[in-house]
This record gives sequence, C-alpha cells and structure tokens, in this order.
Amino acid sequence: MPRDGLLRIGTRSSPMAMAQAEQVAGLLRAEWLVREVRVVPYTTSGDRWTGDLAEAGGKGSFVKEIDRALLADEVDVVVHCLKDIPGDEPMPDGLEIVAYLPRDEVRDCLVTASGAKLKDLPSGARVGTSSVRRKAQLLALRRDLTVVPMRGNANSRLARLDAGECDALMLAAAGLERIRMAERITELFATTSVVPAIGAGVPALQCRTDDADSAEAAAGLDDPATRACAVAERALLTTLRGHCNSPIAGHCVPKDDGLTLHAAVYRPGGDIVLEAFENGLFPMAEWIGEAAGQTLLDQGARELIDAIPH
Repeated sequence: MPRDGLLRIGTRSSPMAMAQAEQVAGLLRAEWLVREVRVVPYTTSGDRWTGDLAEAGGKGSFVKEIDRALLADEVDVVVHCLKDIPGDEPMPDGLEIVAYLPRDEVRDCLVTASGAKLKDLPSGARVGTSSVRRKAQLLALRRDLTVVPMRGNANSRLARLDAGECDALMLAAAGLERIRMAERITELFATTSVVPAIGAGVPALQCRTDDADSAEAAAGLDDPATRACAVAERALLTTLRGHCNSPIAGHCVPKDDGLTLHAAVYRPGGDIVLEAFENGLFPMAEWIGEAAGQTLLDQGARELIDAIPH
C-alpha cells in the first residue's frame, strides 16, 4: 500500500483525461484498498496551445509538465494515453511505465452534422482534424475532401462542428465513449482502412523508479496482452524514429498465443501509403515491431518521414 494510504494520480485536465483518471482511481481503490486516491489535474502547454502542435513541442507537450510533477513528488502515479508519449526521445530518467491497462476501443470515427457517412459526403466537404495521420488517411480514402485544422478537446470540437465550422470530424471513438458522447458517432472506421495511432486506446501508468510502493500498487492493473501489443507498437515507432508530424500508424492485436502487427506510413497528402505486416509469439513483441519498421524503411519510409518538417 502507498505511504499513508494516499495515492495521488496526475492527469491532464481535459474531460476525457479526467474520466480516464477517475476510472483508474476506482480500479486502484477496489484492487488495493487504498484509503484515499486523489486525482490531481494539470493543464499542459499542449492543452493551452491552439496552433500547430509541432510548434508547441509536439505530442510531448501533453506529458512533459505532468512528468515533471511526478519527478518533483507532487503526484505518485501518472495516467498517460500511450499515444501521447513521444517515440523519438527517451523517457525522462527516474520514470518508468509500470502498467498498461486493458485496451479501449482503438478505432477512429467520423462525426457529421448531417448524419452522412464518409462515402456520402459531397466533394469539398470540410473535415476537421489536426492529426497528420488522420489527414493522410482521410485523403487516401477521399482526395476530394477538404481538411480543416481543428484542435482542442472533443467537447470543443463537437461544439465547433455544431456551429458550422466544418461538416465532419475525425475523432477517436474511445474518447467519445469516455465522455459519454458515443451517440454522436456517425461511422466507425475499420482498422484495416484507417490504421490506429501507435498506442491508441492504451492507458499507461507511470511512476518514479524509486517509489516501489506506488509502482507496486499501479502494476497490479497491468494487462500482459496489452503490454505485449504496446511493446510491439512502440518498437515500431522507435525503429522509424517517428516525430509528432509523422503520419505513422500501427495496430497490434493478440491472436491465440501470438501477435499480429499492421503498420503503415503515409505521405501527408495521402497519395503514398507504405504498409507492413508482421507476426510472432508474445515474447517476440519488440522484434515484431522492429521487423515491421525495417520493412517500411526498406520501402522508403525514411524519406517520407524526413521530408516532413517538425
């Protein structure tokens, strides 16, 4: 049990992140009988910045300030969305991921004001997203659509859709489910056509390496199958040296006693798509990711990634 029976959980302050942290808090209370679990929200620079995410430091801008709070002993456990943890730089010294919770819904979805599905949107329809991956995947499916840059939490983006600033949104289905807005989903995309982001739907619990009590409590929530998939996907990202503007996707799924990884790299305009598939046993998770990444590099992924400013 953590010291004094109190466990402080750090998280982003967005409604989606808070809902995820409260879910983790409930699991810890039930699993470890911790007398008190306190959620401590932080508004990060990534949350405050409304422009191009690369100018704010990339996806790392959603986690760095919370990581500093963890290192400063302001909190004991941090809940991150795994997809927000940068893959092109090492984790800060003194921190480690101690648990990967069972994966949520990984699919992306379309939300439209009219109820139209992707194939029914008129040419030139405005689709809101600031994800370079989603933009590339959208244009790979429909080159005639217009992508409108749109950042902010899911609630604010839905409000902008309702206000007529765009005709549709591409969002993570799990995020809408978490804030109880799943009824807004118009269409769920198959993972074969819109390959999910690396680490999509995986809540990762991070602790200080010198805090054995908190790490023990959090590690009790680890899901081995999700961990194996996460290791494979992160190994893919590391092999590709992907940055926050890289349209890289990867989806690993457990199958019997093994893993199957579908990986892809896109040119931002969606006109080039490189794909790789790799299989292996659970203990081979890291190798699976590295092998898929090397296959993509052999196809020219390095040139695609390096050509994108970041």
